[in-house]
Formats: sequence, C-alpha cells, structure tokens
Amino acid sequence: MKPRVTLTITSLLSAILFSLHWADEVARGLEPGTTQGVGGFLILAVWLSATLVFADRWWGLVIILLAAILASGVPILHMQGKGWVEGRYGTGSVMFFWVWTNIALGVTGMLSLVLSVRALWSLRSGRRGEAS
Repeated sequence: MKPRVTLTITSLLSAILFSLHWADEVARGLEPGTTQGVGGFLILAVWLSATLVFADRWWGLVIILLAAILASGVPILHMQGKGWVEGRYGTGSVMFFWVWTNIALGVTGMLSLVLSVRALWSLRSGRRGEAS
C-alpha cells in the first residue's frame, strides 16, 4: 500500500476514534456536553480537511502531524493521576470501550505521526531533488 494512502487511512481512523472517545466521555458525563465543545468540532473539522483535502501540501501534512501528536497524547493524558479505570464512571463493557478507544487512538495516532513525518521528509527531499 502506498504511504500516502496509509497516512490518509490512519489519520481518518484516528479522527473517528477521537470522535467516538469524545462522544463516550460526553455521554457518561466526563466531559461537558455544552457549547465548550465547539473547540472539539473545530479540531475535527481542521483535521479532516487536512486529511481529505490538503494532504498533498506541506501545511496539510503539518496539520496531520500536529493532530497525530495530539491523538498519541490522549491515552497518555488519561493514564495520569488515577489511571485509565480507577475513579472513572462505569464498569465492564462500558469501561472496555472507553479504554479500547484510548489504546486504538494512541496507536493510530503514533502510526499517523510516523507516516506524516515520512511524507514531510519525502516532500522535502523531492523539492531538493527538483532544485538540483
């Protein structure tokens, strides 16, 4: 599979997992379901625009890179303090879904991070080759 196609797929997967994770937290009362969530909509809109429309440009790749760093950091942030499950609401399969989205978001975020760095590096190398 081509690296750019893989980057698009992993970035889209990360965005979907982020939205599922966010919705789960709002539904269980861990995050407020108020107009404060507008920032999350903005993040998702910019992330998806960069992935689907501007992934062939360097600044689109930079946005994907930043989103990948944030996605990779979500599980790390949730491991702070009491950890993933301790002190959280819910049990059993509810907690399983929440923890699973954390793990999957971290993994797809890290893969997107590697692929976006690779894409930026090849873009940089390609420009240097064109100038010579």
